[in-house]
Amino acid sequence: MEEFLLSCRQAVQASMDQAEPGFHVVLGNEACDLDSMVSALAFAYFLSKTAHSKTLIVPLLNIRQADLVLRSDNVFLLRQTGFSPDLLLFRDQLDLQALQRAGRLRLTLVDHNVLPSSDRDLEGAVVEVIDHRQQEREPSPACPVTVEMVGSCATLITERIIQKAPEILDQQLAQLLYATILLDCVNMAPAAGKVTPKDSQYAAALEARFPALPPRGALFQALQNAKFDVSGLNTEQMLLKDMKAVSGSLSLAISVLYITLEEFLQRAELEAELSDFCQKLGFELLLLMTISFTETKEPIRELAVFSHSAACREQMCQYLERARNPALNLCPISSPHPHIAAYQQGNTLASRKKLLPIVKDFLRDRDGDGRLGDGRLGDVEEEEEEEESQVPPTPMNSLVEGCPLDDGLPCISAQDLEEKFSKMAERGGD
Repeated sequence: MEEFLLSCRQAVQASMDQAEPGFHVVLGNEACDLDSMVSALAFAYFLSKTAHSKTLIVPLLNIRQADLVLRSDNVFLLRQTGFSPDLLLFRDQLDLQALQRAGRLRLTLVDHNVLPSSDRDLEGAVVEVIDHRQQEREPSPACPVTVEMVGSCATLITERIIQKAPEILDQQLAQLLYATILLDCVNMAPAAGKVTPKDSQYAAALEARFPALPPRGALFQALQNAKFDVSGLNTEQMLLKDMKAVSGSLSLAISVLYITLEEFLQRAELEAELSDFCQKLGFELLLLMTISFTETKEPIRELAVFSHSAACREQMCQYLERARNPALNLCPISSPHPHIAAYQQGNTLASRKKLLPIVKDFLRDRDGDGRLGDGRLGDVEEEEEEEESQVPPTPMNSLVEGCPLDDGLPCISAQDLEEKFSKMAERGGD
């Protein structure tokens, strides 16, 4: 596949100023999580081997090149399988809008089935969709849609390759697909609620064809460790790595941090860095959710609220303290910074997915009559909505976003998982 990726880069560089040929771009979603990246790479390679067309077939990562460092599991798997990140093409390296205006673009969507509003002008170029989440697009003769609620889009890509062109599979491509299915399906553990029979079928098919694939447990653990590795990231990168933006009367962001709050609050020049970050991206308030683990692998969740506006900070803090659905069970702790309020979060099952509706209620109450309610969950959608921002959104398959593994992330075995879910059931966890 390296030759294919190299030829894509060379072709893009050589043909941008030409009227022909056109481009057939395989595009993952804006989060560019591991599933999105691998699905785009593998399906573009499949098309290059099976399609009979002069159109250049190109996999495109739907983030800026500079943002790849935020996807540490992507970088890890690329290096583990022998791919240089320098072979990849990124969204800021190919002007899709210009190609569309010139009538030179065909677009296949993988790991999403509807374009975001910022890309609506590309809709006419979409010729195929392959996805594994709720279908929002109507199929048509001009645009076949494959949507199945499996654990990983890579499962559907693997199925297409094995059914249509199994000869293109080699150890390298198989490991990309296999690793992605394992991560999305939480090491194929039924207790996690992610894996489906089709995921199991094609993971087993890859294992049978390529017995030299790494053992499931070891590969999954390595990907998990890489996914939550923040070593070497500066404060801005840590905030961007797993961030969602929400706007109303205030523009704010919620970032998940994979270190203890104490460690984060001790970073040099932290308030200045948070101020610069907010000014750069237009945020008036930041919510910082940390997750870390005890020596016995019990989760620790902490929460901090940053704003230079005392009124905004205090309003948000009071709303979160009074929240009841779910109750966050916040306990104030000391903060060395005057513009940061800090809490221990007693409800360790309340991930950002459960915090977001509370925050949206806060903004709606604030937008209404200016008086804030009691944090009761109102009429909100259960699923998170991706907010448009200047940064890539959170990977949609993130294990801290609505997965039963909210209780435990890195450094856990399959046996640990089973024990954890048993404990959760005993406690009546939601």
